Amino acid sequence: MRDFSKTLGDAAKRARNELGWTQNRVAEEAEIDVRTVVNIENYRANPKLEVLWPFIRTLRIDANEIFYPELQCENPVIIRLRCLLENCSEQEATALIPVIEAVLEALRSEQYIQIK
Repeated sequence: MRDFSKTLGDAAKRARNELGWTQNRVAEEAEIDVRTVVNIENYRANPKLEVLWPFIRTLRIDANEIFYPELQCENPVIIRLRCLLENCSEQEATALIPVIEAVLEALRSEQYIQIK
């Protein structure tokens, strides 16, 4: 097994499970064969760009996670948040900035009450 196959397969399984999707759902959403999804997750695939591109975009996988796994030392939650932001339109990002700033200010304030 080549390192890139394991890196891609692990990232795909993790992302699919986070979304709560089946392999069939991923295949439908990415418009690829379900056998391709199974093979990727079982480290038996070397997909062409025509398959890889819609696959990682459908699963919202940060491409750096696949191509530069040695640089990945961030929390998976931060990676997920970055991926969501990177998929926003400019208008959506502009609307989110004041919301994010306000939430961060509230979370970082001394009067913040943690809800469990």
